[in-house]
Amino acid sequence: MAEEAKAKGNAAFSSGDFTSAITHFSDAISLSPTNHVLYSNRSAAYASLHKYSEALTDAKKTVELKPDWSKGYSRLGAAHIGLGQFDDAVSAYKKGLEIDPNNEALKSGLADAQSSASRARSAPPPTNLFGDAFSGPEMWAKLTADPTTRPYLQQPDFVKMMQELQKNPSNLNLYLKDQRVMQALGVLLNVKFRNSTGDDMDMPEASSSPPSERKRSAEADPPKEEKEPEPEPEQMELDEEEREKRERKAEAQKEKEAGNVAYKKKDFDTAIQHYTKAIELDDEEISYILNRAATYLEMGKYDECIKDCEKAVERGRELRSDFKMIAKALTRKGTAFAKMAKTSKDYEPAIESFQKALTEHRNPDTLKKLNDAEKAKKELEQQECFDPKLADEEREKGNEFFKQQKYPEAIKHYTESLRRNPKDPKAYSNRAACYTKLGALPEGLKDAEKCIELDPTFSKGYTRKGAVQFFMKEYDKALETYQLGLKHDPQNQELLDGVRRCVDQINKAGRGDLTPDELKERQAKGMQDPEIQNILSDPVMRQVLIDFQENPKSAQEHTKNPMVMAKIQKLVNAGIVQIR
Repeated sequence: MAEEAKAKGNAAFSSGDFTSAITHFSDAISLSPTNHVLYSNRSAAYASLHKYSEALTDAKKTVELKPDWSKGYSRLGAAHIGLGQFDDAVSAYKKGLEIDPNNEALKSGLADAQSSASRARSAPPPTNLFGDAFSGPEMWAKLTADPTTRPYLQQPDFVKMMQELQKNPSNLNLYLKDQRVMQALGVLLNVKFRNSTGDDMDMPEASSSPPSERKRSAEADPPKEEKEPEPEPEQMELDEEEREKRERKAEAQKEKEAGNVAYKKKDFDTAIQHYTKAIELDDEEISYILNRAATYLEMGKYDECIKDCEKAVERGRELRSDFKMIAKALTRKGTAFAKMAKTSKDYEPAIESFQKALTEHRNPDTLKKLNDAEKAKKELEQQECFDPKLADEEREKGNEFFKQQKYPEAIKHYTESLRRNPKDPKAYSNRAACYTKLGALPEGLKDAEKCIELDPTFSKGYTRKGAVQFFMKEYDKALETYQLGLKHDPQNQELLDGVRRCVDQINKAGRGDLTPDELKERQAKGMQDPEIQNILSDPVMRQVLIDFQENPKSAQEHTKNPMVMAKIQKLVNAGIVQIR
């Protein structure tokens, strides 16, 4: 049940439904509270919703449960970064790298944390003139009560900005150009500001008195409308720079749109020109780089595509762009590598790029690309390794070790033989025999079934499978396997002996000759068989069993039904029913 809830959580996470993912992971945790993976997954979901405090709690629990698991420290570092605790993030990523020095996600996280920590230390001390205005639940009550700001609370981007200001009021200067924030600030301070359109919103002068005193002063003496002073030359210059920057951004957006039109028309050269111009006008928008990379990909210019993707990742990290954009760049880079791949080794950088992309954002399309690349790599490896002559030599080496009863060494050579020729049923048969000798029955059964799949007429496959099932005390299944083998080779003595041994064991159970311990063991194994469970849960069969005990006349009628008797025999073979 815990695995089922976890699977639902993973599916919700992949689709971007992080709230549902948290619910499913929480259900799984309630069923399996010591599973570190569940806390790790829920931490990632919380972080995706910017609930970094909850993400940190789950990350700490992950590390507590599994201190030698590197991903736990990746979750811990991400949560610390989200909370602005950059030194703690650096420490977490370093601990993770002590466990897994080659982990790219930890290396990338460490670089981000160190960069953020450096910027935080070099930044000037933040001012907090309006900190009180954003503190406590009173802020939301005031914004809800005022008719001018109430509609803004339905806008997610505005709510997010106000939440950020509650956490760090010193960041107010980042949002002053948003008139909604200015309107909200006026409501919270009970004053009016004048916006860029000349509306009556006079900005109060900075005062050394606390916001609460300024608020009381504003209530007692409403600000008088005064003529707005002429801006100083320095301020005029700043506004001019800002205006030019906005014009460049607007022009860059037009270039991007023109590039998109050309791209849809398959006019890739023109699209490249427009995207390049957009990049030159605005280097703070990595989507332009990604669009050019996509165009290069369509043109088959994979090296240029890879360079653009790497540039997008580098610039995106500098700008702290959305993780989804970074993931898109890494996915596109991986796609370019995969398109270029000719050997199995060529797929390694593609697989690495897809894996990095999934650490940024778990996108189903990226996951599919990763699986396809891994599958293609494996197929090429098999083609590159295929050598029937070497396969036969390795199988013969394995046979020599088998004769010497050195089964682990024999398995090693049989495995190499199968790597050189994965379609050889003999190697699977021989390795199945080794596994059986070592008591590794599930592995032996798997190899025997593969042997039969490759060559249904090869008798050894049936003798290997029957032997494993016999040792597992699944006598009825072993009997079926031996009988199936006899259809292809009626005179095979190993198969005939196998049938005899199975019949002896089955009759022993039917006669009631089993010891109490043997009977108990046989019944316990039988009750685990899904077919047995279906028979016992069938109301018709339950009535048949009652008739055999209490109604001889009805029982005689049941014996004429071959399907019923086959099920009865199944119960007898499993020791569930005894015939006296």
